Amino acid sequence: MIASIVLVTYAVLVGFVVPRFLARAKWPLRAPGTAIALWQALTVSFVVCFALAWYHAIAPGRHLHGLLGSAEQWISGAPERTTADGLSAEGVGLLIPIALTAVWPAAWFIQVTASAARRRRRHTELLDLVGRTEPALGAVIVDHDTPAAYCLPGRPSRVVLTSGAVRCLSPAQVQAILAHERAHLTGRHHLLSAASEAFARAYPVVPLARAARESTAELLEMVCDDRALRSACARALADAMCEVAAGSTPKAALGAGGSAVLTRLRRLLRPSAPLRPITCFAILLLGAVAAALPYFISCGPVIG
Repeated sequence: MIASIVLVTYAVLVGFVVPRFLARAKWPLRAPGTAIALWQALTVSFVVCFALAWYHAIAPGRHLHGLLGSAEQWISGAPERTTADGLSAEGVGLLIPIALTAVWPAAWFIQVTASAARRRRRHTELLDLVGRTEPALGAVIVDHDTPAAYCLPGRPSRVVLTSGAVRCLSPAQVQAILAHERAHLTGRHHLLSAASEAFARAYPVVPLARAARESTAELLEMVCDDRALRSACARALADAMCEVAAGSTPKAALGAGGSAVLTRLRRLLRPSAPLRPITCFAILLLGAVAAALPYFISCGPVIG
C-alpha cells in the first residue's frame, strides 16, 4: 500500500505539476529536440506509474520483480515453480492491470495512426487527380491561389505546394520551405504527433496530456526550422512562413505554417544561443530517470 501511495503521488507530480513549469520554460526554444524527448519521457513515466500504482493497489506488499519471475517461469513452461517471494504462476494474472494500462494508450495510438493513414491515402488519391509533379522542386503542385505548403508522410511521401505559393515565393524561399517539409518526412514526425495525440485522448483530463500535445506540435515545427537553416537563410525561411501561414493544411498532413508562427518567427530572426551539449545530456538523463523511477519504486524496499 505504501508503494501505491508513493506511485500515485509521483503520478500526480508528473501529470499535474511538472507540465505547468515545463510549458512556461524558455529553454525548449533553444533545444526543441531535447524538449520533445523530455515530454515523451514524462508521458511514458506517467503511464508506467499509473500501471504500477494500480498493480500495488490490487496486490499490496508483493514485489514486482517476484511477479516478473513468476511470469518468466510460466512462459518457460514451469508453472509449478514459485519465486523467492512465494508467488506462483497464478500470480501472473496480476499483470493484467499493468497490461491493460499499457494497452489503453497503445490502442489509441493504433486508432490515431490508422485514421491518419486513411485520410492521407484519400488525399493522395485526390492529389493524383488534381496535382502535377514538378521534378525540379521534388514536390506536387496544386492549382490554388492561396499560398500553402505541407507534406504527406507515407509511401510514397509527398511535399505539396500550391501554385499561389510558387508564384509569390522567391526561389530561395521555396527551397527553404521545401527543406522544412522534408525535415518532417525524414524525422518521421507524424509518429511523434500521433503518440502525443494518443496520450491526450487516453488521458484527456490530465494536464500533461494537453501540454505534451500542444508543445510537441510547436517544437516539431522548430526542429524543422532548425533543419531548414542548414541549407537556407533565416530571413528566407521567415518570409516564406509568413506567406504560407494563412494557407490551410489538410488533416494528417504537416504544414510549414504550423502552430506558434509568431514564436517561431521571433526565434528565427532573434536567435538565442543553443543549449550546451552537456545541458542537453543532463535533461535527457533526467527524462530517462523520470521514466525508470516508477519501476525502482515498485521493486525497492518501500513496499516493505
